[in-house]
Parts: sequence; structure tokens; C-alpha cells
Amino acid sequence: MDTVDISGLRIGYQRAGQGPPLVLLHGAYEDSRSWRQQLEGLSDEFTVIAWDAPGCGRSDDPPADFSGKELGDVLAGFLREVAPRKPHVLGLSWGSGVALELYRGHPNMAASLLLVSAYAGWAGSLPPEEVERRYAQILAELDQPPEQFIPVWMPTLFTARADPAVVEEAGAIMADFHPAGMRAMLSASGHADYRDVLPGIKVPTLLLYGEKDVRSPLAVAHEMHRQIPGAQLTVIPDVGHMVAAETPAAFNAEVRRFLHSIGD
Repeated sequence: MDTVDISGLRIGYQRAGQGPPLVLLHGAYEDSRSWRQQLEGLSDEFTVIAWDAPGCGRSDDPPADFSGKELGDVLAGFLREVAPRKPHVLGLSWGSGVALELYRGHPNMAASLLLVSAYAGWAGSLPPEEVERRYAQILAELDQPPEQFIPVWMPTLFTARADPAVVEEAGAIMADFHPAGMRAMLSASGHADYRDVLPGIKVPTLLLYGEKDVRSPLAVAHEMHRQIPGAQLTVIPDVGHMVAAETPAAFNAEVRRFLHSIGD
């Protein structure tokens, strides 16, 4: 695990492989360990870099008033420090919003965007009552022991056919969350709306979803596809929200196919 200082925050990250840089942005309650199968499976031809977002994993907690713009700025600073050249940026779930925040503030930083189980921010993709339900749910969970709420999350992240060992690994990573860090990230991103960003995206973009995703369902995927000019939409059958963990071989193959199709 390496670290780099960005805007006064220590940011942890993992790096593997050689080749065009592919930066991985994890979802909420997670950290770079969630990308184990990609660090192993894609590093044969890419420099795979998985960060711990501020407030997650080995990274420092940001201040309580941290904003979405500051999050995008920290990611931009991180990319300048660790990526050997303009990287491909892949964000899963909440991480897809971080990727869009980066593009909003720094549109020339990414060679391409790979948005997985993605939203245009909760407020940009979900009904207002669902946004408030999710916001309140996480806010309440931050005062609970992880063993109380993590089992509630698992059926919304994985299908029933997922490998129990993979589900257990994901639960163990989630249990290591930072309460203060998650609170700051929720405040910064919980009401984000990136619908204004989507029509202006000019880099190659892959939208990658699991067919059985109940958190970011295919209606969200199709609306994202409609809004982003020239975006490719790929749906992996019979898999849920945590598509990279539940079916890593198919996920890695689609990422590799897309990057090859645009020249890397």
C-alpha cells in the first residue's frame, strides 16, 4: 500500500502492473481492497491504480464540511501524482459520481470514463423520496455497529448465486468503514446531481451494469446511455450491483474489450 499527500490529506492506494493507466474508484463503505480481482486480473497489460477515497481505507478523513468539488479536486491532484500519463478512470456506484465530479471540474484529466453500476448522482437518477431514504439510512447506520447493518446491504449488492466467499470478503471490507469519513462523504455527495455533466462528456465512455442490479437498475443505465453522447452500454447477465466482484472474469473482459476498442 502506497500513500501520497494531496491537499493536506494522506491518500492510500494500490498499484499493480505496467501499461496504460487505469484508475479504479470504489463505492461507498469500501476501499481499494474491493478491486482485488481487477488488480490481479488486469495488471498484465495495464497499470492498475486503486485509490482509497478520502475517509476510506488507509486515507485520512476529510473535514466535515468537505464538498463534492473538493473531492473532485483531490482526485485530480491524485491523478497528477500517481498516473504516468492521462488515465482511464473507472468508478463503481458512488465512485461513478466521483468520476463525474472529476469530469465536471477537470474535463481534460481522463482519457476515458468507465461508469459501472452508475448514477448521475443519486439526485440525478433516483426519485427524491428514494434519495432521502438512502441518505437517512446511511446517516443512521453510521451510529450502528457494522454487524447490525451490513447483512441488510448484501442482498442489494449481490444476487443469490454470488460466491459466499466473495460476499463475505465484501462484508469484511465494509465493516472497516470510517464513521467520520463516511459522514463527510455522505454530506459531500449524498445529494449530488450530475445530469448537467452528461451531455458534455467528450471522452469515450463505457456504461457497465449488472442485469439484476436493484440499486442502480437498468432504467438508470438506459437514461445515462441516452444522455452521454456516443456512450457504449454493456449489461452483464444475471449479476447484481457489485458486478466487478460477483463476476470478475466477465467484468475484466468487458473493461479490456472497451479499452482495446479505443486504442489502449
